[in-house]
Parts: sequence; C-alpha cells; structure tokens
Amino acid sequence: MLRAELGKQTETGLKIKAIMERGDLVPDEVVLAMVRARVSQGCENGFLLDGFPRSLSQAQGLQELDVTVDFIIEVTVADDVIIERLSQRRVHPASGRVYHLKYKPPAKPDVDDETGEPLIQRADDKAEVVAQRLEVYHHQTKPLSAYYRKQAHINYIEVDGAQSVEKVS
Repeated sequence: MLRAELGKQTETGLKIKAIMERGDLVPDEVVLAMVRARVSQGCENGFLLDGFPRSLSQAQGLQELDVTVDFIIEVTVADDVIIERLSQRRVHPASGRVYHLKYKPPAKPDVDDETGEPLIQRADDKAEVVAQRLEVYHHQTKPLSAYYRKQAHINYIEVDGAQSVEKVS
C-alpha cells in the first residue's frame, strides 16, 4: 500500500517517500488510515497483512478497527544477512524487474537484461539505510512477537528465513 501511494506522487506519497528513504517508519495515523480504507474495500473473507503492524501502537490501532488477527508468521533472519540481501538488490525502474548481484545478477553488470537500460539501487536498499531500518525494527517492531504470542486465539508460527535464496526458490 505504501509503494502504491508512492507511485501516485501525491502529497502523502512524497512524505512517505522521504520517511522511507531515511529508514524511518511511516507514522501510525497514516498507515492505519490506509489499512482502514483498504479493509473497507471487499475483505469480508479475510486478507493478508505483510509487514504490518510494525509497532505496538499500530497493533492496538488495528484492534480499534475491529480487525481480528488469526495467524502470525514471523520470518527471522540475522541482520547481516538482511543487509547483504537488500543492499545487493537492483531494480529496473520502468518495469519493476528486480535483480540481485549475488542470487539473480543481470547478464551485464548494472544493465537490465531486456531493455539494456540502467539498473538502480533504491535509496531504501542502501546498506546504511537498511541498518537504520533494522535498528527501528529491533526497537519498535520486535516487541510485537511477545505481544502476539500472549494472545491465545492467535496461531503464531516462526519461520527461519536464514536459508539461502537458492534453497527457497
């Protein structure tokens, strides 16, 4: 939802872009308003939230929206692995094609295989920004594990995401 808002180039989208490029979390009221709007658009049979909530206040805001959480899947990966995986990602902006310097490199360095156009590294994929995002994660998001594990009605699954990309694909 955040990336969709970025793509619209709205005032909100531009604010979100600046926040994300710093590695900070988008304010709760913005994200909750986006979730509220999306959930009201035909989600009666259920839906999947990926990367949300990211803070205890967002989890509490989700409860206030009367959204019932049935399952939590937590993917755990060491910080150094996350930094390596994200900082080596490259994107072809026009198509959205994603490459990885180690796991899925382009045929020619820094060039899209299909168009020959340059690939970019998104600002939020730079190692220093990823490291900042991880600091925010450990401080604000990781406490959600304990919060949701205490709720008896929620099925909580922890998955080891440290296996290599080759084993997963």
